[in-house]
Amino acid sequence: MMENIAQSPAGLTNSEISRRLQIPKSSASYILRTLERRGYLHRDAESGKYRLGLKILALSRGVTTGMDLRKLALPFLQQLVNRTLLTCHLAILDAGEAVYIEKVDAPGFIKMDTWVGRRMYVHSTSVGKSLVAWLPPVEIAAILHDYGLPKRTAKTITVSARFLKELEKVRGQGYAVDDEENSPGARCVGAPVFDTPGHVVAAVGLSGTTSQITHANIPKLAEWLKETSWKISRQLGYVGSR
Repeated sequence: MMENIAQSPAGLTNSEISRRLQIPKSSASYILRTLERRGYLHRDAESGKYRLGLKILALSRGVTTGMDLRKLALPFLQQLVNRTLLTCHLAILDAGEAVYIEKVDAPGFIKMDTWVGRRMYVHSTSVGKSLVAWLPPVEIAAILHDYGLPKRTAKTITVSARFLKELEKVRGQGYAVDDEENSPGARCVGAPVFDTPGHVVAAVGLSGTTSQITHANIPKLAEWLKETSWKISRQLGYVGSR
C-alpha cells in the first residue's frame, strides 16, 4: 500500500488503492485511517487522496524533506531574528505534535530554553496552533482525542470549544499567539508556511519574554512574521495571497 502511494505523487483515493491491491474498500479504509492517524499518511480534504506523511518520510529517507525545508528557510529565519532581535523557530506537525526542526537564537544574554527536536502540544503553542488551524475538522478532532488539552499554565486553553474558536481566529488573522499558555513569562507568535497545493507544511515562530513581546508590539511582529512565512511559502511554490 505504501509503495503504491509513494509511486503516485498526486496521491490515491481509497477506491484506487482498493482496486490496485485487490482488497475490499472497507479493509483499505480501515488501514488508511489508521496510517493517517499515526502520521504516516496525509489525506487531502478536497480530493480525498492519500499521500505520504512526514512520519513515513522520516523513517524511509532520514527526514530528507525536513532537512530541505530547514535549508531553504534558514536565511529567512536569520533575517527575521536580525529584524526583531527575538528567537525564531521553524516547526512541523508530526504525529499530532509540533516539533522544532530549526532554531535561530536571538542576540544578547536572554536565551530561550528550546531546542531542535523538542516536541510540544499544539493547543498551547503558537506554532502548534498555526500548524493545525487549517486542518480538516476531523483531523483536529483526532489530535484532541489523542492528546487532550493538558493544562500547562494558568492561561492554557483547556476547553475544546474555546480552542476551536481560537483556531478560527488564527485563520482569520493569519497568525497565532501563545500568551504564556505553554510557559509562564514567555510569549510567542506563529504563522503558517504553505506548500504548492496550499497545505500547511510548517510554521515559523517568534519567541521571547513578556517584556520583549508585549501586547502592544504583537501586531507589528505578526506582520514581519507573516511576511517571512510568506516568503518561505513562495519558495515552496505557494502562489496564494499573504
